[in-house]
Amino acid sequence: MQIAKHAVVSIHYTLKDGAGAVIDSSDGNEPLVYIHGIGNLVPGLETALEGKVTGAKLSVSVAPAEGYGPRDDKLVEKVPKRMFEGGVDVGMRFHSGPSVVTVTHIQGDMVTVDANHPLAGQDLHFTVEVIAVRAASEEELEHGHVHGAGGHHH
Repeated sequence: MQIAKHAVVSIHYTLKDGAGAVIDSSDGNEPLVYIHGIGNLVPGLETALEGKVTGAKLSVSVAPAEGYGPRDDKLVEKVPKRMFEGGVDVGMRFHSGPSVVTVTHIQGDMVTVDANHPLAGQDLHFTVEVIAVRAASEEELEHGHVHGAGGHHH
């Protein structure tokens, strides 16, 4: 079966940044299992996986527009330190409404937070191996995610 919309796909993957540093990998873990074509992966990776079959291996470079988007300087703001209960350190991440902000700088009583995705504006370099492809069940499609083994969220 080929990878197409609503296929349940199991992949092993490694994601590297432009400098070749590993950002994320399923190596040594269960494969990532996702439903294809409904926005579970960055668009550039989904596009590259379309039509592939079990056993396929590919290397994909995804530009920011097809990945986590360009960096937006408007998403960087300074907030008073008192807004953080229990202390704050550079590198800490907080949920702020629907987005996650990362603390990038602390100066005196002001904390700089960045709501850009940490990988925004970066080229993403994936190596992927397709482990399995199957049709999704109606229930899986209704819920938008895979049930059973390997169906955890990232």
